[in-house]
Amino acid sequence: MTTITASQVKELRERTGVGLMECKKALSENSGDIEKAIQYLREKGLSKAAKKADRSTNEGKIFVATNSDNTVGLILEINCETDFVANNDDFISFGETIATHLLNTDSLESVEALEGTQINGKNFTELSGEYVLKLGENIKVKQFTRISAKYIGSYTHMTGKMGAIVGFSGSIDPEIAKDIAMHTAAVNPQYLKREDVSTQDLENEKTILKTQAINEGKPAEVVEKIVSGKINKYYSEHCLLEQFFVKDDKKTIKSLLEKEITITHFTRYELG
Repeated sequence: MTTITASQVKELRERTGVGLMECKKALSENSGDIEKAIQYLREKGLSKAAKKADRSTNEGKIFVATNSDNTVGLILEINCETDFVANNDDFISFGETIATHLLNTDSLESVEALEGTQINGKNFTELSGEYVLKLGENIKVKQFTRISAKYIGSYTHMTGKMGAIVGFSGSIDPEIAKDIAMHTAAVNPQYLKREDVSTQDLENEKTILKTQAINEGKPAEVVEKIVSGKINKYYSEHCLLEQFFVKDDKKTIKSLLEKEITITHFTRYELG
């Protein structure tokens, strides 16, 4: 019996895009001959996935998931080639399966690590290869983030093209948590609070504002005051806690929280 090495399986997988187990079987059936194994896979119809492997994936969906008590949250981006497939039930089922797996597997920290795991008894690459064949398009897991907190608020837009998860330091009204996650998805804050703004970003903004004031002919003695005032506006536009709530611009996000509760972290994804 011919011994099949890991390097042979790896090479065949890279050349065909087919799952590891199918590659190993193809090599075993063809005495380790890679060229014959490629032909074998083509005859089986499995190497169709390879022809799709280099196609651009500019569409897809954002998936979010939380555990039963909303203390762990997961946000995931999976890409495909067309909006038609992104809205296909099989693609959505695949995304939900991967999201649930990542939510429940805290040891996975990268897409590369995901590719080496078993999901519902199948290797990830084998499972994704099956969906590539079923849907007729290239499918790629682009990124994911998993967070833990006392409470997690989550939101995905009805189009599936953007979403967010937000961690809170304590119990919070679920509707408020969802609203803040929705706001985060819609408004795209760059920072949580003003202390998080990098020195470089802050100095760059001050330089721009100062130059604008000088170009407008403002007296030198009032330029600094103008810059200081506009920096506060910069914070309110870029820092989540200081932003005005998208559903009520009379309130800031911080004002929606009870005094002892704060936001610990947030992650927002937008397709592409």
